Amino acid sequence: MYHTVQLYTFVPSKSKVMAGRPKIFDEQQAIEKATQIFKNKGYDTASADELLNAMGIGKGSFYLAFKGGKQELYIRSLEQFSQNFYKNFSEQLSKSDNEIEFIRQFFLRLAEAHDCDKERGCYLGNALVQLSEKDNSVKHVSAESLKNLQHIFAKAIRKAQYNREIKNTTDAEILGWHLTNLWNGLHVTRRMENSPEVLRSLIEMNLKILE
Repeated sequence: MYHTVQLYTFVPSKSKVMAGRPKIFDEQQAIEKATQIFKNKGYDTASADELLNAMGIGKGSFYLAFKGGKQELYIRSLEQFSQNFYKNFSEQLSKSDNEIEFIRQFFLRLAEAHDCDKERGCYLGNALVQLSEKDNSVKHVSAESLKNLQHIFAKAIRKAQYNREIKNTTDAEILGWHLTNLWNGLHVTRRMENSPEVLRSLIEMNLKILE
């Protein structure tokens, strides 16, 4: 989506205001750049100047595109990140030779992850931990994100049960929520315990439901 912002140019010879060329910016790219600031600084400490500099736009353009200011930008950032994360995750999962093994490795890599990255979705996880109870809009985005993740897990588990790739016959929806709860909980646990060995043991214990 692109926003067109009308600027004005002063023409000295006539001293009249004339319409200048519209300034066009890629909204998705601007939001993606703002997301990097939110990742690194957090919502509360990310300043307006840092966000505007990263996005490469002025205040006028910013408030035309994001009338709700910083809060709206943050919500849009979470929504865009969420859409990209689940789209990529679903595509990679469907292309994998073994979907259950792909899910296992997805979780096991969380034990080694020191930095926030889009492949593991920790930007969403951090938002769940930090702000979901403080802001209803963030809470809504977070709830939808968890439902999307649960749906992906449940679909893969149901398929594996049908093909007898796993022995566990528990309702796939429940197992999907178990994995979603694990993903959500790991973002809390990592704030207190960052030992890869401990996290890996915890993950492996929870992943026994996929045997």
